[in-house]
Amino acid sequence: MKIAFYGSSLLSSYWNGAATYYRGLLKALAGLGYEITFYEPDVYDRQNNRDMDCPDWCSVVVYDATPQALAQVTAQAAEADIVVKASGVGFEDEALLLEVLRHARPDALKVFWDVDAPATLAQLRDEPDHPLLRSLRKIDLVLTYGGGDPVVYAYRALGAAHCIPIYNALDPDTHHPVQPDDRFAAELGFLGNRLPDREKRVETFFLQPAARNPAKTFLLGGAGWGDKPKSSNVHWIDHVGTRDHNAFNVTPKAVLNISRDSMANNGFSPATRVFEAAGAGACLITDAWIGIELFLKPDEEILVARDGQDVTEILATLTLQQARAIGAAALRRVLAEHTYTRRAAMADETFRRFAKRPSIKAAE
Repeated sequence: MKIAFYGSSLLSSYWNGAATYYRGLLKALAGLGYEITFYEPDVYDRQNNRDMDCPDWCSVVVYDATPQALAQVTAQAAEADIVVKASGVGFEDEALLLEVLRHARPDALKVFWDVDAPATLAQLRDEPDHPLLRSLRKIDLVLTYGGGDPVVYAYRALGAAHCIPIYNALDPDTHHPVQPDDRFAAELGFLGNRLPDREKRVETFFLQPAARNPAKTFLLGGAGWGDKPKSSNVHWIDHVGTRDHNAFNVTPKAVLNISRDSMANNGFSPATRVFEAAGAGACLITDAWIGIELFLKPDEEILVARDGQDVTEILATLTLQQARAIGAAALRRVLAEHTYTRRAAMADETFRRFAKRPSIKAAE
């Protein structure tokens, strides 16, 4: 069964938080027998910052950011049994959606896969003429990588026939325990690009606790933070490629997850970072959001902070022994319940259930 998947980038995580999700889920789907082609535009300097070679489980087509190239790759949707347009591709998203739907065969399963549902839904509410809103009746299935019932109900209210969350997860082949690396030594580490709807929360949960604890070292990884005011005990190391994420996660005593405003307000939206860190056996502190307990148990498998003061208090009492025990418990939980193998099985069952033909065979 052939899948044509139009997304931001599989080969580069540079300014592309969805890369881990795409890689883990599509690799697991390929293991079930799906033949996948991933189409990604050459934008945002991602191709010059690849952190992955073209895999053997998926074909990758990189196309120029031109209308002509877009027309060429969307025409290839006609060859697929399942056609997926993801959110946030990064080049002419609206035209891409319309062209993919135009070229898809009538019997193909047409999927919109939303990797940032709160932001997409806010845009749809603000733009009643948005092409996605007008196209929902032509789309068979909306899948999201988070959001729970709030997102499902919102999409259904806008006219989506079906909306199902396929949550982030762990690929244990790529995110797993490694030896600590002195480059990433710190009391607390945070990894995330500087984004407008997360910056204030980074100040509250990371930069302010750092300023209150001048004797402790804080590690900041991610692009865009160079001119951000920070105390002298914050060590900024810019973009961290995925091959260094395991060491970044296991070396500090604890690492921090900070949700974007929309994700935190919506709830039920664990970031890929949650599973990456847990998969490496890291002690993870997360900002509070509804639904955490569906994925990891607070105080035993993850620590939850309501604000920066909570972060300060956690760091004041957290011992290395406690941190290691929490990390080990999180690793056991995600390996048992939250792998991309499990998520792919759910996606496979969903494809079978909503296909326009009697069944989809995972291997033909």
